[in-house]
Formats: sequence, structure tokens, C-alpha cells
Amino acid sequence: MLLTGSQPESGSRWTDDGDIRPRRELKHRAKTETRSVPIHPDLVKLLREHIAEFGYGPGGRIFSLPRGGTVTNSAYLVIFHLARSAAFTEAEAESLAARRPYDLRHACVSTWLNATGDPPQVAEWAGHSVNVLMQVCAKCISGRQEANKRRIFDATRPLKAPDPPDPTDSGA
Repeated sequence: MLLTGSQPESGSRWTDDGDIRPRRELKHRAKTETRSVPIHPDLVKLLREHIAEFGYGPGGRIFSLPRGGTVTNSAYLVIFHLARSAAFTEAEAESLAARRPYDLRHACVSTWLNATGDPPQVAEWAGHSVNVLMQVCAKCISGRQEANKRRIFDATRPLKAPDPPDPTDSGA
């Protein structure tokens, strides 16, 4: 997925022109800069099916309200909490897991970091600096201790000396 900008909902009192969702560049980037973010092939399939059935909304949006308006935070949150309740067991629904939509971003970035072990790449995908990524997500890395110890061992053990030549071998 290629991100080209953002339109955070901040409220008209907090913007220069009174628009509640002003379009702006990606955070900490030039106006024309983009960011590539990997998405799961299953999500790609779902999005393509949705676009084939419904097309794009105003401004090239994939999702819009029935009459073409921008999906507001309040409309989105209703659907988010319904989906969360449907997907989770009762105990999970009462937990803090994925309590807010932003929690899904943190879970995604943590999964990327745990799966790849590549902080610079994950930071680029997430739009973070490596420093911020490590402050926020480094504690999520789990289940890699034995594999990492093996890599350290393999990287630091002396190379095995070649076997001496066999004097009975005529080289033929």
C-alpha cells in the first residue's frame, strides 16, 4: 500500500481553515513524499473485491458514507466496537486487547518487529524513527531468544580448519 498523505480528524478549532480533516503531508515528511507499507495478501484481496463492487468514493477513498461523505470517527468507532465484540470471546472483549483502533497499529508494528527482527525496515514501514520504534515496541519481541543465541554462536565460533590432504590420494 502506498501512503501519500493524511487527513487526521482534529476538530475545526484546531485547524487553520476550520476544516475538521485537513489534508496534509505524511508526518515528518515533505509534501510530495510517500511511504510504502506492506499489507497482508488476504487484505489486498478483500480491498480489491470491495473496490470492484463499490468503486471509489469522493477523493479516491475506498470507504465512504452511503451518501459519499467521509467516514467520521464516531461512525467508524460504532463499527469498530461491533466488530470487536463479534470477533472476541466475552473474556477478550472485557480485556484491554484492541480497545481502541490505534491499538491495532501498535499490534501490527509489534508483529512486524517480532517476525522480522529488522528494526530499520519496520521503522520505515511504520513511519517511525528507529529510536521511537525501539522505545515503543522493543518489549514486544518474544520467542526469539534461542534462535538469536544460535546466530551469535554461529557468528563467533572459529571456522573449522580444512582436513589435511590424504597422502594416499594420488589426485586422480
